[in-house]
Amino acid sequence: MSDIRLSFKEMCERFDVTPRTLRYYEYIELLHPEREGRARFYGPREVERMIHILRGRKWGFQLEGIRQWLLIYEEDGYHARKAWVRSASNQLEVLRSQLEDLKDAIETLEQSRANTASLIETEEAGGDIGNVWRPDLSKMRK
Repeated sequence: MSDIRLSFKEMCERFDVTPRTLRYYEYIELLHPEREGRARFYGPREVERMIHILRGRKWGFQLEGIRQWLLIYEEDGYHARKAWVRSASNQLEVLRSQLEDLKDAIETLEQSRANTASLIETEEAGGDIGNVWRPDLSKMRK
């Protein structure tokens, strides 16, 4: 990896990010490419940082959290690893909560779809559904 020197375009292609995204990461100082005139080049350090940025985004970290994570990562040491474990534990809690919310949303959407499909079947068979199609607001969560 030490021989890596990617142009701006190559960096975008390698990580499948838009030029706008890459420029934004530079603007907020997550990345610090070498500059030669107007050209930018990304060495091993920036490639490694980009890998961590994209992992952090995938794991749901906010960019400021990723910035802290990169600082910790580059310190390398016992305290840095402990800080990372705390940060990862917090994010796992957030993701697990989001997963439960998604499971609930899927369940209620499936119920709604099934109920509506049942009403359609009744209508297609010539039945009268009256006001049955309206949601029962008394069962709505607050």
